[in-house]
Formats: sequence, C-alpha cells, structure tokens
Amino acid sequence: MTQSEQRNWFVGLLPAVSNGVALIVVITGCLSGCSNSSTDKPSTHSLRDVYPGNDIQAVLDAVAKDTGQKHVKVHAGVYRPRQHGQALIWLNERHDGITLEAVGEVILTAANPDIANKEHEGFPSIVNHVVYFGDGITRNTVFRGFKITGANNFVTGSSESGLIQPELSEPRLDINKNMYFHTDGGGIKIFGRSYPTIENVEVYNNYSSPCGGGVSIDHRDYMEGSVLLKNCIFRNNRCPVTGSAVDLLWGSSAVIENCLFVDNMSNGPLDERSAKVGKWKPKHGAGALTLFPGSKVIVRRCTFTGNRNGVDDSGAGSIYEDSIFWMNNAKGGWPTGARYEVDIKDTCIVRRCFLNGDTIDLNGNLDSTKNSLGCPDPEFDEFFRPRAKEFVNAGYRPIPD
Repeated sequence: MTQSEQRNWFVGLLPAVSNGVALIVVITGCLSGCSNSSTDKPSTHSLRDVYPGNDIQAVLDAVAKDTGQKHVKVHAGVYRPRQHGQALIWLNERHDGITLEAVGEVILTAANPDIANKEHEGFPSIVNHVVYFGDGITRNTVFRGFKITGANNFVTGSSESGLIQPELSEPRLDINKNMYFHTDGGGIKIFGRSYPTIENVEVYNNYSSPCGGGVSIDHRDYMEGSVLLKNCIFRNNRCPVTGSAVDLLWGSSAVIENCLFVDNMSNGPLDERSAKVGKWKPKHGAGALTLFPGSKVIVRRCTFTGNRNGVDDSGAGSIYEDSIFWMNNAKGGWPTGARYEVDIKDTCIVRRCFLNGDTIDLNGNLDSTKNSLGCPDPEFDEFFRPRAKEFVNAGYRPIPD
C-alpha cells in the first residue's frame, strides 16, 4: 500500500454523529477567590484548588486570565461531565502555561450514567474525549497525575456554546474536513499545534472508533514541537482499527518516556463507523502504538506487553531505545496473520531493545547486534518491573508515590 493509498484509505466523510448537545459548563461550587468576573485583577502567581463538586473547566477558564505562573490542583475524587458534549475538560491557546495537577487519586471520566441515554451505543459516556488539548498549547502546559477513563464511543459534533476548539483560519486545521477530530482519542485528544507535557497519567478502559482509544495525536503536519508522554500507563484501551493506546495521525510527533503499554487491543470488531473506514494493514493489523506516514516518535525505556500487537510505525526517523517488547500476542480481532512485536520501517533507529513474541520483527530489518531478539523472560513483577538481570537498564519503572 503506497502512502497515497494509505491517505485515501483513511480519509472519509464526516460520520453521522449523535444529536447530543455541546458541553455547556455549569459554573458552580467554585472556591473562594475563584471568581472569573471581568473586574478581577490578574495576579503574578495563581494557585487554585478544586474539590469534588467544583467545576474544573470554570477554574481553568478563570486562571487562563491571570498572568505569571498558573497552577491548578484537583483534589481526590471522581469528576464527571455535567452535560453531553465534546469533552469533560479542554485546554486551548488561552489556557497555555497552566499546570493542572492531581492531588491524591483523581479520576476524570467520560461517563455519567445518571444522565446518559441507555439506548445510545456510547452509554454511559456522554462526551467524545475526557481531556482535549487544542491548538496553541506548548510544553509549558503540564497535565500531571490523573486517571483518565470511561470513554465509550460517544460522538457529537455539536457547535453550540462550550466549544472546545475556537475556529482556526489555517485550512489544514479545519475540524470539519474529516471525522477524526470528533471520533478519535476517547481518553485524550491532542489537535493542531499542540504539544503538552503529560506525565504520571494513567489512561485505561477507554474505547473509541475508529482509532485511538487511549490517546489520539493529530498535528496535521505541524511538527514544530512534540507531545511529551512521560511516566504514563496505558492499559485496557480498545479500538476497531489503529493505535488502541496511542495513535499518531499523519504528520504528528511525540516523545514517549518510561511508559507502560499493557493489554491494549487494536483491530477489534468493526462497528458501523469503522467498517466504512476499513482495515489498516489487513493481514497483521495495527499496534497498541500506531504511527501513520509522516509521523515520528522517540520511545525510551518503555514496556509493551500483552497487547494485540506492539508497535506499527509507518513514519520515518523514529527512535526506539532501551525498551521491552514482550509477548504482544493477545488473541481475537480481525487480522488473519501472526501477531507481532514491531512492524517498523527501516528508516527508524532501534537500539538496546529486548524483543520476543510470536513474530518479533515483522519486516526483518532490526539489527541483532544492537538489540536482543528472542530475549529471555523479563520476569515482570506485579508493577511490570523486570526482575531478570539482563533488563536492568531497559523498560518501564513505576515512579515513587
């Protein structure tokens, strides 16, 4: 399949989306000092605290008006969307520079069974994405310590109040040119010139169709920067086609450091929407991490295990270092061919990696003098730390609490 054919394969018409209304944030329960009136004076240092019952988006919007350091702490609890819409919380250009940090166990979920339609295929989810990072976000925007879950293929393209992305003049950033802005990235959607720092985050039990159940990165060839995913866990995310954990659409870039990918399932049953898109790499399928042509990634000290395929990288110039790919051979799905650890183009660099599984190297282009092909059992502990001595410098390690 040529790059042109690949592009034509994956570009479709906008799908019929649900009739859910856009998320209209109800600004209630804000803490003392959390006013967002036009008479507020900007401060040189802003530290806001959010507790269960408070509105995270209202606080983000208020802090966005401040100058200087912007730090929002969200305290332990479960935070749900209050109305149907495009995201639970969103950050775009006006929010750049905010640090949004979890204190204790903070779960952000797309689900709200109390108001979700039980007949909708997305039940109990009522938003497209749990978290959205839009155009104009830099590495100065830090998202830290959260658990992201509950996305279940709810899709709305509503453009009523509560828009997550202001209109952009760049033709390549027209959100209505294809459906993937709305559909992909159930856990986290990153769009346009957006390069946030995401660290110590767990993305789990999310589903979206056709792609990117966990995270979808859609830079659309704006690669002046890259998304940083650091010390993150991606587990049990699903999609019918590509990138169940992390999906990099055309012309996207990311750095992934010390992350764990476990039990993520691409290539699942095709629903009505994904059936119109079709099967990506129909014999062997996609990976937990997928890169489309024109994209690139740096993967360092990561572990991939128990996924339905490890990595498929159709980009150029990616780097994979000191990582473990172990038995990414989960059963099921539509591929007729063997499961694989990596399907990586020969223009990428792979070194000091440890690999073993049903099919180690689908393309047969890894250098066995620079990597351990057919490596021994890492002997993972309950936190997926390898106990075997050969792996002392490779793979994911959980960070201390």
